[in-house]
Amino acid sequence: MKVSTTAKIVWIAVAIITITGITFFWIDSKTSIFSKQGDYAIERDSLTHIEREIVVPVFLHGMVVNNLHVVEDEVKRNQRFTDLLSGYTVPASIMQQLNLLPRSVYDFRKISAHKKYTLLVEHDSLKTIRALVYEPNAVDYVVFHLKDSLLVESCQRNVDTLERQISGRIESTLSQTIEALNVSNDLTNKFVDIFAWQVDFQRLQKGDQFKMIYEENLVDEVPIGIGRILGVYFEHSNNGYYAFPFDQGDGADYFDEKGNSLRKALLKYPIEFTRISSRYSKNRFHPVVKVFRPHLGTDFAAPTGTPIRSVGDGIIEEAQYKTNNGNYVKVRHNGTYTTGYLHMSKIASGMKAGTRVRQGQTIGYVGSTGLATGPHLCYRFWKNGVQVDALKIELPPSQPVKPEYFPAYENTKEAIIKRLQLIAFPSSSGEMEVASR
Repeated sequence: MKVSTTAKIVWIAVAIITITGITFFWIDSKTSIFSKQGDYAIERDSLTHIEREIVVPVFLHGMVVNNLHVVEDEVKRNQRFTDLLSGYTVPASIMQQLNLLPRSVYDFRKISAHKKYTLLVEHDSLKTIRALVYEPNAVDYVVFHLKDSLLVESCQRNVDTLERQISGRIESTLSQTIEALNVSNDLTNKFVDIFAWQVDFQRLQKGDQFKMIYEENLVDEVPIGIGRILGVYFEHSNNGYYAFPFDQGDGADYFDEKGNSLRKALLKYPIEFTRISSRYSKNRFHPVVKVFRPHLGTDFAAPTGTPIRSVGDGIIEEAQYKTNNGNYVKVRHNGTYTTGYLHMSKIASGMKAGTRVRQGQTIGYVGSTGLATGPHLCYRFWKNGVQVDALKIELPPSQPVKPEYFPAYENTKEAIIKRLQLIAFPSSSGEMEVASR
């Protein structure tokens, strides 16, 4: 019996419809003829309902402070460490440990006025202190953990160093020119110390100009100070002066283009560069006793408390108070040179007769004790027992570059000169270019 063509078509259509229906049924049931067991994710009824609140931790001085009250302040004058805890609660056992803390762990005499400290306090009715953080400077900080038992940690922040290039033209003074470029006065002081015996910075001329490569130190992208000066070219009175740092094995020093040392046996200035209010004179009108008489020292006007540094290595001969000199220190550097520092507000700790001091070490602080009308340092200088003008004395230089190091020095010098030549002098008051190290 033959089946007509029409019937065949009908049967084929029915078969296709049937297969399609079965396929959709399986797909809806999470299975199809094109899949196998395990191809689909977890069954709906196997999911667990979860709710979470994500709290991003906030860190301060390496500690999570999300649930703490943070108090930031500065140490006030005459405050002691225990005064910083006033108004808050510290467990009696912790206070006892603080009172017995040996100086080898931490010397509380180091707590100074105007330094920052932070209290981390619990949100309880007693205002219990969990920790105190004291910051003596921008890099170092000390953490006193006060919760369960006393723990003292001395920590340091990471310091980043950037290399910077600067050029400037003198319009009034060096310090004002550098300040106008938004650079710390630390750079002025380092600059002056390099060229102090070659250039009289009290007699700079308008139009003198300089180029410099130096390092700036930063903590959390905030500048905290000046690092090394890597090269200088300075034009003063139509004369050019170079300074190149070079280490011959005993620390970096600065040399000129011929390899001669720019440093003398003694620093020229006993305080960081500032205005000289009264030079050496053999017939000066004294502002207190109102008569003309010799003034055999050099006065440096500076704010009370400015650190005074020994201009060279030596041994302290005197460190005491006298009616006219006020608080003063006298340092013998060798058999030829001796220096004196008068009218200090106070003598630095540890300074007494017989103490050995290093060049640049702080020996006291500017004041107006003794026969003085205002805060300043009277700096005195003796050569072979005779007082002379400290700013005019000729001192022997330090050693030049040694012959065995001269080829290496020449390579260093040429590289720095090429870099300085790429820095343009400013067209007006100054400009600055910054580059990461």
